[in-house]
Order: sequence, then structure tokens, then C-alpha cells
Amino acid sequence: MFSVISAGCTAIGQQPPASPPAAPASDCPALVFTDREFAFELQRTLAAAYSGEADIGECLATASRIKEGDFESWYCEWNRTADNFRAVGDESLAAGHRITAMEAYYRAATYYRTAEFFLHGNPADPRIVETWEKSRETFRDALALDAVPYEIVAIPYENTTLPGYFYTVDDSGTPRPLLIVQTGFDGCQEELHPYAVEGIKRGYNVLTFEGPGQGEVIRVQRIPFRHDWENVIGPVVDYAVSRPDVDEDRIALWGISLGGYLAPRGAAYEPRITALVADAGTYDVGQTLLANLQEGGGANMTEIELQEWLQTDPVEFNDALRDAMAHDTGTRWLNEHGMFAFNAGSPAQFWAKWMEFSLVGIAEEIQCPTLVCAGATDHLDPDGMQATALYDHLTCERELMVFSDDYGAGSHCQFGAFGQSFAAKFDWLDDKMGMTGSPSGEE
Repeated sequence: MFSVISAGCTAIGQQPPASPPAAPASDCPALVFTDREFAFELQRTLAAAYSGEADIGECLATASRIKEGDFESWYCEWNRTADNFRAVGDESLAAGHRITAMEAYYRAATYYRTAEFFLHGNPADPRIVETWEKSRETFRDALALDAVPYEIVAIPYENTTLPGYFYTVDDSGTPRPLLIVQTGFDGCQEELHPYAVEGIKRGYNVLTFEGPGQGEVIRVQRIPFRHDWENVIGPVVDYAVSRPDVDEDRIALWGISLGGYLAPRGAAYEPRITALVADAGTYDVGQTLLANLQEGGGANMTEIELQEWLQTDPVEFNDALRDAMAHDTGTRWLNEHGMFAFNAGSPAQFWAKWMEFSLVGIAEEIQCPTLVCAGATDHLDPDGMQATALYDHLTCERELMVFSDDYGAGSHCQFGAFGQSFAAKFDWLDDKMGMTGSPSGEE
């Protein structure tokens, strides 16, 4: 999952490339890695320990074997750890130890997902689909041993379907409030399982899904991101209300990371959404790119002019970006994954497409109560610029929730502080959805 980040760009026109803007300080301590991107992705994997889908010692031992900033080393070590605990699960299951097997499978699925993360520089690398498939299948093996009722679902979408999981409080078929949770720029829906578990505890049925540019949809179906996410959310809600176990008058939507743009975009056109969580809020990707270019000494133009220029696939922009990618892990990963998920042939083509992700003139159309979240030390949205811009343009009932870093909750999407994160966000959601004081979700 991803929001927006400095890209290290060039000045405009025939001027020599400007140096990339200095990276802001990491929002997490240099745990094992001094490389900011590696440190953050380690923090993200460690965060799964909250729900038992990673373990701290396993993560730290794996990270200690990884060569700093080396994508191949990252893949090899996390894949080795995943293979180990996949085998542990298999052996435990064969011996009749179903709980031990389930727990090992959940952890292995997380480690496979982490291993695959930096592979997208070569979209033809067979390990992308192979490792993703191992992660998904291991996760499903864990689900099959778990007590929470679930279905693997296919959501009708245009001329295909979108993959999803539908988790239920019980097997009764009782209509219940529904929480739809979606990922963002770089996530897979299996990573949303902890959110689903927390929702089930509070009486929600939960639907997760992947749309264009995400998970299976980009890796197998080869459908890239689209900015007009209302054309994704509409079919998802259509599917939801077709189910007899959904209370169609209480449907909440929660978007994680870039989902903090995608979910608001969908809700602006979908009156059946009754509460919205933008986590973290994102208003206009082009705004941040233009600001970074200007900080680097160029870009004396408007956002529209910048996008038109990028659409020409300018050599100087691509050269400067590729130079920055060679020297900065975060910039390399962002642009490699962006080109992969947007089916773009160059950094400029990726950014031209990503600049379409804007809520200018659209945020005002959101009608449901909306929670906009931000982290005080979120390095993907310094100073909460994007979250604040989204909040400022909302005309609906709204709240801006900024998490401090006093107890480690200031990072992007509060990774590593899920106790604080889930407590505050679900309490807000429960209040808006009429769930307070009702652990079964029934009033």
C-alpha cells in the first residue's frame, strides 16, 4: 500500500537535472536497516505480529541476513523464511496439530508477501506470480483451519470479476452491517485480514477485494490502475447488496494507504456508502509531485501543464528519475512498482497517469460521515498535507484524526501500532454505524 512520496525529479525544459529533494527523516527508528524503505517495509511486516500473522524474532532474524538496499537479498531471505514456516505448517497439519499449522501458515503467507515486494522492476520475472501465489494459497490454507466463517468470492466487474473474501460473524445468514475494506498502491487483500478480524469482533460482516492495479488483478488479469474508482466501488456495492446477509442501509468503506484516495473517490459517486474511512487521506497526487519539482528548482507550470509535459515522455525527466532510482531505494521501488501497476513504459508515463488521481472538485460530493486519518510522522505525507487538503474540501460530516508518535502511532497507516489504530478508528466507525454497545452488531 502507498500514498504519495517525493520522487526525485528534474527541472523543466533544457535546464540540467536538479538533485532530488532531500528525503525527510524516517518515521520509524533504524531497526536493523538504515535504508528508509527497507526499515519501513520491515516495520510493516512486523506489524502483522499484532494479529499473529508474523513473529518478531522471525522477522528480526530474517532482516539481519539481508544485505542493505539489495532487492535480491530481500527476496531470497524472506522467501527462505516463508518456505521454512510453510513446511512447519505442513508437518504440523500432517501430525494433526491444526492450530499450530494454521498459525504457521498465516506467518508464512505474510513472509511470502514481503518477499515479493521488491520484484517489480522486471514485470516478466516469473517469481512475481509464483511468490504471490504461494502467499495467497498459504493464506487460504490458514483460513481453512480458522474458526471465522468466510467465502472466497468473485465480484462481477465489467467483462470479468474481482477477487474478494467475505467474512461473517457467524453462519446464521443474519443481515448485518457491512464493512468493505480495500488496499491501496501496493497491497494485496490478504494483508487486510487483521482489519477483517477486528471488524468481525465488533459485529460487522467484512468484505475485502482487489481492484485494477492491485493483487491478483494486476499480476494475473493484467488490468492496471484506473483513477475513476467509482467504476470499481459501484460494482462492489452492487455485489454487497445482492447478499441476504448484508444490511444494505449500513455499509461502511475503509480505504488503506492509496485507498485513502480510492475509497473517497468511490464514495463521492456511491450514495449507498453510509460511512467512510480515508486511511491515510489523499487529495491530489499531482499536487505533491509539482511541489517536489518546484522544491528541486524547476516546474514553473501548473499541474495541467505538468501532466501534459509528462505525457510527452520527456527524456530529461526519465533520465533524472532513473538516476535517482539508482541511488535511492525508495525512489527506485516507487517508480518500478508504479510502472508495473499502471502498465507504464517509463517513469514519466507512470507519473502522467498517476496525476489523474485527484479529488479536486470531487471531494465536495461525498455525503456520508467521513474520517480522514493522518500520522504525525508519516514520511509518505509530510506534515499531513494530503490528508489536511482532503479534510478541508469535505462538506459532509467529517473528522480529522492525526496520530502522534508518542507511542509509535505516527507512521503511515499506523503500521506497528495497530492497537491504537484499530481502537480509535473502529470506535469512530461504530459510533457512525450505530454499533456502540452491541458486540453482535445488533441493536
